[in-house]
Amino acid sequence: MASFTPTVVIDDPRTTLGGAGDLPPARDGGDDGRNDGSRDFDARLRRARLGMGVAVAGIVMIFVSFTSAYVVRQGLPTIDPRTNQLVRDWIPVRLPALLLVNTCVLLLSSLTMALARRQVSGEAALAHAASVSGVSADEGQKISWLALTVVLGLSFLTLQWMAWGELAASGFYVATSPSSSFVYLLTGMHGVHLIGGVVALVVAGTASLLRRPVSSRLVIVDVTGWYWHFMAILWVYILCLLEFAR
Repeated sequence: MASFTPTVVIDDPRTTLGGAGDLPPARDGGDDGRNDGSRDFDARLRRARLGMGVAVAGIVMIFVSFTSAYVVRQGLPTIDPRTNQLVRDWIPVRLPALLLVNTCVLLLSSLTMALARRQVSGEAALAHAASVSGVSADEGQKISWLALTVVLGLSFLTLQWMAWGELAASGFYVATSPSSSFVYLLTGMHGVHLIGGVVALVVAGTASLLRRPVSSRLVIVDVTGWYWHFMAILWVYILCLLEFAR
């Protein structure tokens, strides 16, 4: 006589690891073990770097146009109103030796800016380790490379103002000749853009004094660091242009 075995229906099947329990739920999207804070920081840093790249591209376009105008204007004659003849009014400007000192100051500030960026990155790593282990990180007394960079940046601007004073003392004012106008224009525009970097560093320093999250300071210092290096390279380019293309 045939016998029938009843079929058992499992309404809620579960997967186990050798009877040890249920599998943990999978992470959505796969974040490689990073938490939401890390992803948020990476996104902020990417956005800030993208914005900095757009700003640098705009500055490059401005100085490319200035360079083109500078080179073209050198070869253009003008009409002398007294004689009604074409004359060349381009008078080469002898640059003050103080600009060489100024260049050294800016290059040194680029080095301190790199050290400041590394220092803030180290503080962020210590803060992360302290949050994981629950032990407060004692950073001790360190040189504030950020503050030193600000001082050097302000020194550069002060020396630039003194160099303009030497130009004026030698008879070269803004409207003296087209060549002197370009000297003031190129160096002045560079100074204006450098002030923006100094302001960003002051904001980062103020955030440090107010005990703001180190991640916010790291974003500011990282982006400003790349911008600062660009300004140093741009200054060397301007100095070479004014010295060798006159």
